[in-house]
Amino acid sequence: MKRYDLIDGMRGYFLVFMLINHLIFAGGYWLVNINHNQLAFVEDAQGFVFLSGLLIGMVYVRKMAKNGYAAGRQAIYSRAFELYRYAMGIVICVLAAQMVLPGAYYIWYNWLGYTTFDDPWRLAAIAGFVFQPTFMDILPQYIIYMLFAPILVKLVIDGKWAHVMAGSLILWMAGQLGLQKIVTDPINSIFMRPDDQGIRASFNLLGWQIVFYSGLVLGALTSLNRINWGKIFSPENSFIPTICVLICGFFLPLRILTAHGMMPAELAGKFATMEIRADFGPVYLINFVAAATLLTWMVIAGPKHKSEWVRRIANAIIWVLSLKFLQLLGRHSLYVYVWHVGIVYAVYYFDGRTPELSQLTKTMIAVSCIGLLAIPALWRERDKWLVLDGSGAGGPQTAKVGVTSSSKGLTSKASLTAKGVAKTA
Repeated sequence: MKRYDLIDGMRGYFLVFMLINHLIFAGGYWLVNINHNQLAFVEDAQGFVFLSGLLIGMVYVRKMAKNGYAAGRQAIYSRAFELYRYAMGIVICVLAAQMVLPGAYYIWYNWLGYTTFDDPWRLAAIAGFVFQPTFMDILPQYIIYMLFAPILVKLVIDGKWAHVMAGSLILWMAGQLGLQKIVTDPINSIFMRPDDQGIRASFNLLGWQIVFYSGLVLGALTSLNRINWGKIFSPENSFIPTICVLICGFFLPLRILTAHGMMPAELAGKFATMEIRADFGPVYLINFVAAATLLTWMVIAGPKHKSEWVRRIANAIIWVLSLKFLQLLGRHSLYVYVWHVGIVYAVYYFDGRTPELSQLTKTMIAVSCIGLLAIPALWRERDKWLVLDGSGAGGPQTAKVGVTSSSKGLTSKASLTAKGVAKTA
């Protein structure tokens, strides 16, 4: 199994459970309770952001090391601009749907506020990522982090990864102290609209950047062969997984108490100050590091461990991450994420226009939506299963499904075209 395949499987896993968590039904539904966030202060969004940073480091550090800083920077910025177009495109589609769908304005008001095409100031806030409609905020966050990625990748290449992590830690601490308000409060006043919303965001950029940039540093160091993961996460080194299990075990009862509102009031008041999700508070940071490290150890060292039960758990994890469906989603994760926003808004509108649905109906809708997630991924890989073979110049084309480049009936020209498309996908 290639390293990228498992990473794609992880991203696909996070996308599936993000969709499940983002589907909103009147009265709720039981599937949202089947998630690791019920047992730890670790969520799908954290893993998704971390893996996105990891791949930025792994992919673009090689381009920059080979072709120079300018080429690497251009590649990252081109990618960021492409994603910006998608981010704005989904907003436009939702606002257009709001204009034509009966009652959509009122159903989506909690998610969009007073956002219409006749309010250019609000549209400017959306374009500048100041106002982020519900569930449309991970992609803008990712794009903003990419703007600073080129110089940070260059610093890692120059051996200054520790400087990058020190700066990231300082910014994280600034976010915990709320120092971003020095900038955000004036901006909030400037963009304030009649719905009493100026800045709207689910994530504190200063707090969450440590997730993305720590992944970027680790990915870059991995591609530069400056980390021997096999030596760090060896089957004989039981210290790392033991410490991680102890940390996760410490947070387990606390998470159960907070998830079900059972924590005593005097403890909850103190605990809440360190458990602010929007800021990625200390509780989230420590628990995430422990869980991510334990998972990495299980994937790398677990299958070779002397204990049979450890090997079984590790192989089960690898089996899940090896599912072709999850890997398909992961290979096109950011496009799938944009698509998932449209699915979530459509389901919320449907639920708002119908009587309260049964749990069975909600479950069937959720499972169907999981299947629909694959549409953009399948479209982007259509050359792998659909090859057009022309019958002549200007003549009709017949779609051949399942034809590979080794098929005898394929012309060399069609074969080369298919390979070229696959290479750029």
